[in-house]
Amino acid sequence: MGFRGTAGLTRRDLVLGGFGAVSVLSAAQEPPSPTFKVAVRLVRMQVTVKDAYGRLVGGLEKDEFLVTENGVPQELALFERNTTQPLSVAILVDTSSSTAKDARYEFDSVMKFVKALFASGNPGDAAALYSFNDEVTLQSSFTRNPRRIESRLRALKSGGATAVYDAIYLAAMESMDRDGRHVIVVVSDGGDTVSRTNFQQALEALHAANAVLYPVLVVPVPVEAGRNLRGENSLTTLASWTGGKLFLPTLGDSVDRAFEEILRDLRTQYLLGYYPKNVPLSKDRFHKVQVTTRRGDLLVSARNGYFGDAIDEPARDPLRGPKQER
Repeated sequence: MGFRGTAGLTRRDLVLGGFGAVSVLSAAQEPPSPTFKVAVRLVRMQVTVKDAYGRLVGGLEKDEFLVTENGVPQELALFERNTTQPLSVAILVDTSSSTAKDARYEFDSVMKFVKALFASGNPGDAAALYSFNDEVTLQSSFTRNPRRIESRLRALKSGGATAVYDAIYLAAMESMDRDGRHVIVVVSDGGDTVSRTNFQQALEALHAANAVLYPVLVVPVPVEAGRNLRGENSLTTLASWTGGKLFLPTLGDSVDRAFEEILRDLRTQYLLGYYPKNVPLSKDRFHKVQVTTRRGDLLVSARNGYFGDAIDEPARDPLRGPKQER
């Protein structure tokens, strides 16, 4: 299957970025490995702190945090407690064939989350909506209009396979240049089956965009036989390594509670930043970052590093953008 562009657009028009026009992804086309040129200045991290009982801890001071890069202690140059920097939340909804019977319940929970996001916080908070099966479609670019998102949600139809990594990759890349904090929420029921990109490429895109991933993996039954453990493990790792968390709700109120917890995390985040100093050169492009506190009883969720050591950029991105609905 090739690219399926929107009316009046040529292949040359359909490049990632710009939002003037974007096209559809096809699993049949093999991309080259993605490369990112990262000019590291300020390393920013969205950080969530909880106690041993899972309760959010929002009153820590700057000197209570300890940050290392490749084992070398770093000095914080940026610190915001309960940061209110604007949120750009990309919501990725699985519309593969297996989601058909439960879609209505999931869409209701997504809309409650969107309305709650806009009801409080920074007036610059915005959400975008993507759908994905074997193709990735941008249903709504970033907006504060919940009615636009709801109308796109209600029009979605189920069918096809599941391109989770492609959806994550594209949402991260298109969030990259937006101000404030970047968050990606994936609503799915299983693992990837047809993506052109892979786990590593999705991870690099998330780190390049400094995006926190929250997968909401709606399982049909809470037992192993009804779960895609391979997909679950991959999404768990992506979430953990970006400072997010995977949720495994069954249908109904537990899906609503998952979205409520995500929103609470976002409203109680710390924003930390540092300029890397005295970090020895390494052949490994990945710079491991660890964030802890002086209190050993607290659990810290933050990105686990970033990809540095700039490498040559390709002439264009390995993936073109998703088709944009009009």
